[in-house]
Amino acid sequence: MHRFDQFRIEGWVQTDKFTSFGMLRHYRPGRTFARLILVFLVIFFIFLFLPWTQNIRADGFLTTLRPEQRPQTVHAIIPGRIEKWYVREGNLVQKGDTILFLSEIKPDYFDPALLARTRQQIDAKEGAIDSYREKVGALEAQIEALARTRDLKLEQARNYVRQAELKVISDSTDLVAARANETIADAQLSRMRQLYADGLNPLTDLESRNLKYQEAKAKAISAENKLLASRNELINANVELISIEQQYRDKLAKARSERASSISQALDADATVAKMEVQYSNYEVRSGFYYVTAPQTGYVTKAIRAGIGETVKEGEQLVSIMPVKYDLAVEMYIQPVDLPLMNLGNKVRFIFDGWPAIVFSGWPNASFGAFGGEVVAIDNFISANGKYRVLVSPDPDDHPWPEGLRVGSGAVGMALLNDVPIWYELWRQLNGFPPNYYSPESKKQEKTADPKDGQGKSSGQPK
Repeated sequence: MHRFDQFRIEGWVQTDKFTSFGMLRHYRPGRTFARLILVFLVIFFIFLFLPWTQNIRADGFLTTLRPEQRPQTVHAIIPGRIEKWYVREGNLVQKGDTILFLSEIKPDYFDPALLARTRQQIDAKEGAIDSYREKVGALEAQIEALARTRDLKLEQARNYVRQAELKVISDSTDLVAARANETIADAQLSRMRQLYADGLNPLTDLESRNLKYQEAKAKAISAENKLLASRNELINANVELISIEQQYRDKLAKARSERASSISQALDADATVAKMEVQYSNYEVRSGFYYVTAPQTGYVTKAIRAGIGETVKEGEQLVSIMPVKYDLAVEMYIQPVDLPLMNLGNKVRFIFDGWPAIVFSGWPNASFGAFGGEVVAIDNFISANGKYRVLVSPDPDDHPWPEGLRVGSGAVGMALLNDVPIWYELWRQLNGFPPNYYSPESKKQEKTADPKDGQGKSSGQPK
């Protein structure tokens, strides 16, 4: 007999009187298991046809939508020494409020009366410019007077030349007449000698005719001398005319040269004054950089350079400021393979650090603690981390983001794509296929729009 047979109750207990013994006797576990499997298969089959939202999951952090609203650092425009702080970390400063005061450390700007002395130099140079201009005016008047005098002198010399020319003509005429008289007198003297030789005229007539001939000859010689003198006067008049022209040409050239030199000096002084005015403006602007002011209203978050007496270089960071008013956005990075799936206007769900959430990635409407966003910018150039940056702003049609969010906090984003059945998503995951391409409603409308009406512009960035 088996060793367990001694524990059997058959024959000892009437099992027909107890219901529990009947249930044990008729229990069939295989049939129950089959029914459960069938129910699970039916539920699973129905589950496969439920809608599933495809998504791209990416990490990011909170930032601001506009660049001027992001945390910024105030830099030192000029090198200097920190003399006094007017704020402390956590203070609210308005735009233009003084943050700290810097003193000068460059020897070129140590003079406390630098602006006043520079202005004196500019005034002195402007006085020199006025003197040069007055000199130019005097030289122009001198040149005008020399030109008038030259014209009068030349006119007078030309008159002398004309008079000499007329005198030469007159003397030439006299010489011709005197020579004609001499010829006539010579002919008469010859005839008188013949008549005297023939005894027709007395000696006194011959001597009288000879005397007339000598007088005519003397007049001819005198007329020739006068003609030569007149020609000499004409030559002298021409020489005097040329001399006057040369003399006044030299005087005018010298006066014009002095005027040009004065104009050049005045222009050089103008350039010097302009340069000094620029220098004065630079000094004046530099003096305003001793007081470092807040570029916009915000909170002083961190004093990068602290203490009194520290020297700072030009462009060195001094303090960081967080603007008071800012529009939050999430800066998230996606893989290059997912870039073609992203478009402007895509919806994104976020889980923010510090806010509890229960998320069903495929059923965003059933998630709790997730907040909506909308893609507003996509970089066209890859970032240093090998991914593309996507900027997402709050969705105006969804719940507002929590007020306690701060710039720099972490966020997990899920970019929502197309709605597909669960069986399709499982099949896609098993085969490693990419998600379906998602086209925003705006793009669908643009495709149906007439391109001639000027409304067929793309709403997304080119990839």
